[in-house]
Amino acid sequence: MRSHFIAALAVLLATLFLRVSPVEFALLALSILFVLFAELINTAVEAVVDLVSPGFHPLAKAAKDTAAGAVLIAACGAGIMGYLILAKYILPLYGKALAMFGTQSDLGTVVAILVVIIVVIMIKSLRGTGTPLQGGAPSGHAAVAFSIATAVSLNTGDPLISLLSITMAVMSATRAC
Repeated sequence: MRSHFIAALAVLLATLFLRVSPVEFALLALSILFVLFAELINTAVEAVVDLVSPGFHPLAKAAKDTAAGAVLIAACGAGIMGYLILAKYILPLYGKALAMFGTQSDLGTVVAILVVIIVVIMIKSLRGTGTPLQGGAPSGHAAVAFSIATAVSLNTGDPLISLLSITMAVMSATRAC
């Protein structure tokens, strides 16, 4: 629920700065409210299932999974709605920001990724966490994923491709944790 509120706050603040139309704001607000509603229903279902079936039961698991799936579908719908409405405002601004950095050469990209790998290994060795290529902090997976996402962003200059590559890096980083 906390992450849904944070996302809702970010979207609502963006609507203020981007000056979306009243109809677009209403659609975004309804999407946000639907996700919060689904999360509340999910919490209620989980509480009732825990009350009725304190031990493990396959039907209890199915009820909880289904309620959580409803939240996921509501969040996906809200994400699609947010993209459809906010993309026309955000992508041109993001494209201008990417253009300010210019593009990198292929050699620069390879060198940057290798430098990130070397720095991660050095930090792990100095801190004594994990092995150079496995475990510990900083996460090599996350560092390389974000360096690749940055290279993709700078080389393409396309805001949508940049956002997708950064999303993949975030997914890689959260999976690595």
